[in-house]
Order: sequence, then structure tokens, then C-alpha cells
Amino acid sequence: MTQPHIVALGGTLRPTSATASALERALAHATAHGARTTLLTGPAIDFPNYEPASAADHAGIAAFVATLRDADGIIVGSPGYHGTLSGLVKNALDHVELLSRDDRVYFDGMPVGVVATAAGWQAAVATMQTLRTVAHALRGWPTPLGVAINTAEEGALDHAEPHLHRMVDQMLDFLAR
Repeated sequence: MTQPHIVALGGTLRPTSATASALERALAHATAHGARTTLLTGPAIDFPNYEPASAADHAGIAAFVATLRDADGIIVGSPGYHGTLSGLVKNALDHVELLSRDDRVYFDGMPVGVVATAAGWQAAVATMQTLRTVAHALRGWPTPLGVAINTAEEGALDHAEPHLHRMVDQMLDFLAR
């Protein structure tokens, strides 16, 4: 594989989303190592609630699904809301169902990095564990290292950056095999 395509999805609708910032840092590392990258956050994943009959008719959802079809690896990031992933991220992941009839179903055979942010370790870790479960359900291969970030700590994103880099390295190593 000459130039893998790594897609990161998640975050919030806030322009200052810590989750989106973490995803940007992960993608910057992937780009520095030769990957093509796409970030899908905020309005790019703000869809109507998943409804199978009408989802494919929405231009934003069609673009989202086309980007996922082109991906070689996925990073999913979510803030921890009440100990689990946000509704925005869950709804975007529900739309992955539109890949169920593809030759490569869902995230089958792809490395999936997971990133969770929260104002406390309990919610960050619980959200990270949920994201791993979702990655498995979508037939992806979660990286050995998932990244939980306690945003209540000073410099949390800076402290997490080496872990984000290692997670991306694991994805790229997986794709190189």
C-alpha cells in the first residue's frame, strides 16, 4: 500500500472540541508518515437520526459513506457524555450500516484507533471501552493502544500526543503487513 487513507470521525459541534483537536493531532502524525487523511467532525457528521429508508438520499450522509468506503483505516473519537459516547458520534456510526451490503462490510479488516475525551478518567476510559466494542461490532480491528484523555488535567492533549502517535503507528504498521 503506497499511501493509505486514514479517516478520523468524531468530536462535537463546538469549534474548540478537545476530541476534534486530538483527532487532528493523530491525523497530522499520519500525514507526516505518508498517509492521506480526512477529518470528519462537527457539521460533517451532524446528520438526521439514522433512518434506513431515507439515509442514502442525504447528500452529507452520501459523502460520509463514500469517504468511509475509500478508507484504509479509521480513527473514532468521542467525548464521554455520562460515561459513554456522544449521540452525535453514535448517530454517525449508525450510518455505517449503509456499508452493510458492500464487498467490504462496515470496517471489516481495517485498523480502528479509538480516542475518548472527558473531564475525568472514569468517563474517558468507559467511553474508550465502548468505542472498542463498537469497532468490534463493525468488524474492525481496534489498535492495541486506545487513547483516553482526561481534559480536566492541565496540558492533557499535549500529554496524550505521544499516545496518539503510537496508536497511529500501530494502524500504519497493520496496513503495511
